[in-house]
Amino acid sequence: MLLNKKISIWYFIREIKTQILYMGIFAVSIGLLDLLPWFRKISLPLNIPALLGTAVSLLLAFRTSQSYERWWEARTVWGAIVNDSRTLMRLVIQFFPAGEDKIIKEFAERQIIWTYALGESLRRQPFSDRVQNYLDDHQIKAANIPNALLDGHSQQLREIASSKVLTDFQQMQLNDIITRLCDSMGKCERLKNTVFPRSYSILLHTLIYVFAAILPFGLDDEQLAVEIIITFLIPVMFLAIEKTSIIMQDPFENGPVDTPVTALALTIEINIKQMAGDQNVPVKKDNSLYYEM
Repeated sequence: MLLNKKISIWYFIREIKTQILYMGIFAVSIGLLDLLPWFRKISLPLNIPALLGTAVSLLLAFRTSQSYERWWEARTVWGAIVNDSRTLMRLVIQFFPAGEDKIIKEFAERQIIWTYALGESLRRQPFSDRVQNYLDDHQIKAANIPNALLDGHSQQLREIASSKVLTDFQQMQLNDIITRLCDSMGKCERLKNTVFPRSYSILLHTLIYVFAAILPFGLDDEQLAVEIIITFLIPVMFLAIEKTSIIMQDPFENGPVDTPVTALALTIEINIKQMAGDQNVPVKKDNSLYYEM
């Protein structure tokens, strides 16, 4: 996730460097083509490129809005995961009688591992050594590891409930929190697996290049350098906006504008360990980069 203190412009330039190169070649080619005798006779009213530019702007506005909505939903879901993790731990500590430190520790450790495992699975990363060691120690094997960890919560809760340690109301409250965590996990998986229609990008790219192709025929042919610069800059700005929306539409791609699932998982770990009275609490270090993961 980008931080407010500083943003790397070079990151965005690197993302669109290929489009910049193509548009530069295209603008120079169209500008020189406009100097040929047959093409010099073609003169379009500036209203025509302006109309097409307006259409591109509206499509870009819709695309950017939809992409930001996906990004914001991902951040909202992970905010709910932070809150529900704290609530789960608070209820576990409150409901279990004194002397049940082992149960509290098991719930705490499993919930911490779940948050890291969920973030890593959403980013399609191999599990970290810490997560993998936990899975090996507890012999957890499943196609969906985060879901299997939540099953561990439910199974342990069922075993505890059968021993009458919890009342029916307490069990229902804990089950409700686990259900909400499962719901948040499903929302993240939906965002990860739902692909933004590719046809929309193809349409936008086509309109941008058509706009760049007809723009020189509505400009003054006597100023070749100005004509080429305008034909280059305006479409590049359109392409940069579209690239920004493409980056935002996938909030779990392990990039600088991602939802900071690793940082949020660390926050959850710190909160849970402090609540459980664990002395081995990690320290969240200051980030010197322009983003956090």
